[in-house]
Amino acid sequence: MLEELEQVLPGDIEKRSFEIITEELGERTFDPLEEPIIKRCIHTSADFDYADQLYFSPGAVKIGIEAIKKGARIVTDTNMGKAGVNKTALGKFGGEVLCFMADEDVAEAAKREGTTRAVASVKKAAALKAAGATGRPMEEPGKRRQEEERPLILAVGNAPTALIEAYELIQKGRFAPDLVIGVPVGFVNVIPAKERIMQAGVPCIVARGRKGGSNIAAAICNALIYMSFNKTKV
Repeated sequence: MLEELEQVLPGDIEKRSFEIITEELGERTFDPLEEPIIKRCIHTSADFDYADQLYFSPGAVKIGIEAIKKGARIVTDTNMGKAGVNKTALGKFGGEVLCFMADEDVAEAAKREGTTRAVASVKKAAALKAAGATGRPMEEPGKRRQEEERPLILAVGNAPTALIEAYELIQKGRFAPDLVIGVPVGFVNVIPAKERIMQAGVPCIVARGRKGGSNIAAAICNALIYMSFNKTKV
């Protein structure tokens, strides 16, 4: 026998989805600031393991929200992740989403240094606070200072090499992201990369284990954006 279909209006599908998630989580309780992120990750993936696998460093959610409110630049490691972030909502705070993976200078740097584009992209992200939002030097000192003060969120959903490079640059004092979202998916060096970020001494939200993905990175970014409007959407 076929399961009966729910009659849900198109505009109510997301709301109903979150109601189902809440019902299936039962009596489980979460930190009020972490709950919207956990539920949005579940909503994005239909995977309830995220109720247990997400790691939040102390104060990470508050720091992420404050960064969004101050016009943060979110740097993703894939164009898929960039596409998934709600740029209209982020733009209301003056923020923007950047992905350097297809940039010509990144491809050239990766080839020259014998590394991956993900590594070269993180290096370019690390240079943002010294070179402005586009990664290119600016002539106006005042504008340069303003760009240097803008928060930066690194959102990695695909390449563990990006997290490893971020960790190494942080340890060398050459990268100071306001928040790292570390949720690459896969098998090779994924877990060690995530463990390094959790011990890097920077605010972070990490999906422990092998699970993750660009969609999860975007979901976490969107949850932070919605929470910045004081709307949890759960």
